[in-house]
Amino acid sequence: MLDAALVWLHDSSFGTLIRESTWGEPVIETIHVLTLTVFLGFVILLDLRLLDLALRRTPVSTVFRQLNPWLFGAFAIMLATGISLFAGDPVLFYGTIFFKLKMVMLLAAALNVVVYNLTLGRRLMQWDSLAVTPPGAKVTGVLSLVLWICVVACGRGIAYVLPPP
Repeated sequence: MLDAALVWLHDSSFGTLIRESTWGEPVIETIHVLTLTVFLGFVILLDLRLLDLALRRTPVSTVFRQLNPWLFGAFAIMLATGISLFAGDPVLFYGTIFFKLKMVMLLAAALNVVVYNLTLGRRLMQWDSLAVTPPGAKVTGVLSLVLWICVVACGRGIAYVLPPP
């Protein structure tokens, strides 16, 4: 069933457009990488705040409130461009170990965010008066950094195992 879906996406007009367009893939890839840079920069800043290594004088709730719109916006663009790139040759992409690992790391990073928001994140305003962030927040920050580094590394790995166009 998955194979049939991958072949359908490959043969779709959108998949064909991405694959056969002279400028489609390079432009989408450029947007993907640029928004990854924005997203990752803000994730690192946020995680360093959770680890009490940056912005220590700024309340955690303020950092989250200011960075979250940028994080969600950049992630939405990355998701759209990533799906578009995948549509260009889904069978080939899915066949790589790096793509599968990247998807696992993305799901783990998303789970990290969900668990954080359902637990520690609910008490975010209380942290503003604490001298240091709670230990669980530090674990969340470390996990986030590790997972996003793995996502980027796997994304680069995909490019090195695929045959040139």
